[in-house]
Amino acid sequence: MRLGGRIAAAIEIIEDMDSRRRPVADALKDWGLSHRFAGSGDRAAIGNIVYDVLRRRRSLGWRMGDDTPRALAFAAVVDAGLSADDLSTSLAGDRFAPQMPPLDGFARLAQARLDDAPDAVAADVPDWLAVPLARSLGDDWVIEARAMGDRPPLDMRVNTLRASRDDVMAKLGAFGAVPTPHAPHGLRIPPIQGDGRHPNVQVEEAFQTGQFEIQDEGSQIAALLAGARPGLSVLDYCAGAGGKTLALAADMAGEGTVHAYDADRQRLAPIWDRLRRAGAEAVTVHAPRDDLSPLAGTMDLVLVDAPCTGSGTWRRRPDARWRLTEQQLHRRMAEQEKVLSAAAQFVRPGGHLAYVTCSVLEEENGARVGRFVETHPDFRVEDASTLWQQQLPIAGTPYIPADVAGGRAMTMTPHRTGTDGFFFARLARIGDA
Repeated sequence: MRLGGRIAAAIEIIEDMDSRRRPVADALKDWGLSHRFAGSGDRAAIGNIVYDVLRRRRSLGWRMGDDTPRALAFAAVVDAGLSADDLSTSLAGDRFAPQMPPLDGFARLAQARLDDAPDAVAADVPDWLAVPLARSLGDDWVIEARAMGDRPPLDMRVNTLRASRDDVMAKLGAFGAVPTPHAPHGLRIPPIQGDGRHPNVQVEEAFQTGQFEIQDEGSQIAALLAGARPGLSVLDYCAGAGGKTLALAADMAGEGTVHAYDADRQRLAPIWDRLRRAGAEAVTVHAPRDDLSPLAGTMDLVLVDAPCTGSGTWRRRPDARWRLTEQQLHRRMAEQEKVLSAAAQFVRPGGHLAYVTCSVLEEENGARVGRFVETHPDFRVEDASTLWQQQLPIAGTPYIPADVAGGRAMTMTPHRTGTDGFFFARLARIGDA
């Protein structure tokens, strides 16, 4: 397909999403199934245009003076580096190319300054999110939010039960893999450029033999700060597909026990294959209906990767920001309070409870931890900054610290940390072991 056909396809997909209010992944998949002539390169390029529109939807529309799908798709192509003149030349004679928007729109796109735009427009978020984000991220919240619209890297965690980071990096050298800035076992392939795509590293021998997993560096750091170490008894209470479970098991070097539980059987299903591939033999998986009462009050560490809005993952799921509602946020808050209270019963006196979300919203993070401490006075919030320095002794504070219930929590962000957005707090249960 030529560029014109790709832009036309992107417009069609965006219109489908808008009219049916459906996730981008579903719209892209359906378009691919009904247009089987499109090659993998075409599908990747079309997906990049669609995702770039979703990441910068409000600011592109404001700069163009036109927020129709057609204007947004063209604006995204130009904003990615192709001049309007070169775009016009590329589309000449292309019978599949949609009509270009008026040239004055492209002139406005080039000249408009987002400093003059309303904050929510510059931040590329719905109006209702401006206040919660400002409260959560501070004075630089617009800059922080704009970084959530950048193309993300591809992060991986080397499985130290199977290999070393240097060994895996050598095997992935052709893809430009380099060490992550913070996580000691992480590797990173830079964000894609232009109409490119990330390599399918899951077909590589090193992945098939369990030497690495795909995992954002922020998620790796959260698992590391939780404090799993050889010999402990650990419960991953919201294990999902097992990403953090595998990281905890690797940190324990096969000594001790990791219990993995999730209330959603479908989310838990992939964990079995991942555990086998990783060689994580010290993990016991508990299905939703299993009786966990024998574990009550016995765990050295309980990790709660709580259900959340996913606002920290907007780089990878940019459509989620436009579908998020205040009602959904409040439902998640209620779920978080319920899951924290349920998980706390498994922590032994002297043990620890780590609370993690992939959200940057204070309502889901510090506010929930503070509420939990009010109702569970036998828990106290530790200093997450101290935990960071113990595990990742580097200069500065590449995260947003926050005082919570007499302790300190942290929020990692794309702007500060170079990761997805993650909140982390660890609490100790008062009492002797």
